[in-house]
Amino acid sequence: MRKVKLAVGADGRNRTVLWPFKAKTSRTQPKASQWIFSPAVWLRSLIKPGPGMALAYIDWSSMEFLIAASLSDGHTGPVNNMLDMYRTGDPYLAFAKRVGAVPSAATKTSHAEVRDKYKIMLLAVQYGMATETLAARLGVSTFEAHQMLMQHRELFAQYWQWSDDWVQHALQTGVMRTALGWTCRTGITEFNERSIRNWPVQATGADILRIACILATRHGIELLAPVHDAVLIEAPVDKIEADVALMHTTSTASTNTTPTTSATTAATTASNISSASLPICWSKPAAPTAR
Repeated sequence: MRKVKLAVGADGRNRTVLWPFKAKTSRTQPKASQWIFSPAVWLRSLIKPGPGMALAYIDWSSMEFLIAASLSDGHTGPVNNMLDMYRTGDPYLAFAKRVGAVPSAATKTSHAEVRDKYKIMLLAVQYGMATETLAARLGVSTFEAHQMLMQHRELFAQYWQWSDDWVQHALQTGVMRTALGWTCRTGITEFNERSIRNWPVQATGADILRIACILATRHGIELLAPVHDAVLIEAPVDKIEADVALMHTTSTASTNTTPTTSATTAATTASNISSASLPICWSKPAAPTAR
């Protein structure tokens, strides 16, 4: 059994350097062995609030999917199937319905297994996962995995055209840049095609999370930790619901858009962590023109 060496102080708090901007995408990269959110997920059950306090874990709903849809919006025309599917509230189930994998009346509960399969595919394809790897991940044949990837390319043709043009532009100019100015040099610090494709989504997500953390701090929210596409906050039990609502407001403000769906909030107790999903959108940076 591997020994876990979290950086825990005498007061029971886990503190370690987050190393913001360390990744090429500007995401934080705390040392995995010292950070409670890096090892196995079950270890997060060790997180608990102090007496009279409550915690809330607040994440964005399908953040990377929507960033990809937003960045590619309008690249080749007005039709954006990705945004349309996101606005249904469950893009994974919407995709499965669109390709006929589930009936139109299917729900997250009634067809959970199929929905989860398409969720894995929709997230993995943005990381450049190939047919064989996807087939192994899902436990399906390579033919079925290939069919799923082709369905993605057909339905989200605008995203793929934008992604292809992004790669071409990045390699030709030698630079990638987010709307807020975070820059990465291609051919020097980045030259892998799959990484270049994924870079704008990850870097934009990092921009959004940073802005949300800054606004949360300015509004007096006790921010305990940023976690990829989420934040962990702490507040007195009688104030936690108000702070969750305020966090939702500040996180929405960090995107400069009106949310497409309302956040789901839940009260927390001294022994529980609640979650709230936040919709997100983002103004896209200057992108290469379609070929």
